[in-house]
Amino acid sequence: MLSDELQSVLTRHVPGEGKLDIHPLGGGLVNETYRVLRDGRAYALRAAAASSGDLGLDRAWEARVLERAVAADLAPELMYCDPQRGILIARWVDGRLWTPADVRRQSNIARVAELLHRIHALAVPMPARTMSPAKWIDYYGAALTRRGNVSADTTAEAADTQRARDLSAAAVRRLAALAALPGVDPALCHSDLHTLNLVDRGNSLVVLDWEYAHAADPFWDLAGWSANNDLEDNLKRDLLASYTGRPPTRDEYLRLQLLGWLYDYVCLLWSELTLSRHGGEPERVDIRGIAVRARLLAARLQ
Repeated sequence: MLSDELQSVLTRHVPGEGKLDIHPLGGGLVNETYRVLRDGRAYALRAAAASSGDLGLDRAWEARVLERAVAADLAPELMYCDPQRGILIARWVDGRLWTPADVRRQSNIARVAELLHRIHALAVPMPARTMSPAKWIDYYGAALTRRGNVSADTTAEAADTQRARDLSAAAVRRLAALAALPGVDPALCHSDLHTLNLVDRGNSLVVLDWEYAHAADPFWDLAGWSANNDLEDNLKRDLLASYTGRPPTRDEYLRLQLLGWLYDYVCLLWSELTLSRHGGEPERVDIRGIAVRARLLAARLQ
């Protein structure tokens, strides 16, 4: 149920005069999301979750990014933003979400590569929010430490602790290998590209949920799309070749591989943090899905 404050914001800032029809769509670590209908038109409301304060939600930065993305027809039109209260209202985008088969079509691999070029060509708002795999790992790792281990099974807790140490050490090795590769200029990255955040309007693609956007290695977005869609190696190469416009070099493919592993690791930490906060709500479909995904990621990172 929405607070009186949010109800008041919607009443004032959603266009129209009719009754508001509000449908919760779920929530993550930093946002609660709703579909809002009024006078036959739909809007998306995102409100800061109670836990967002210690996870770096910066709605003012996001609004500056969205100004550029909306102008480039890459994001839904922004209707209202209150950075202080973490509230954002945008027009609802009608279109189609991709299936796994859609993701793997060669024509759509080319479309995603072109989409990424357009995102990475956006001017980075200043002062820039810069992030890296190491920073994401530190961010979520620190949040998990603050949260503490809630397991009542000491054997399971010991096994989880050892697994966490092993993965942390593996991440350090890959970060070192990444640092040894030639450097690249940072670009504006979306950082959360998956099929639920991509709407196909037929003649164009629109990207939702820009709260994780930051300046970083542009291959981070290629790695994220590949990891979130479980792309096979040949399709990762196709995406990279389509993005670069030529056969990728050995260093470029190695960079993508390293970033892909690190992206999976960051997603595992995010999943564990989400489950530590909402794991007591097994009736939620999204929580069950996150638990399944966490097990898949843990197995893939071994």
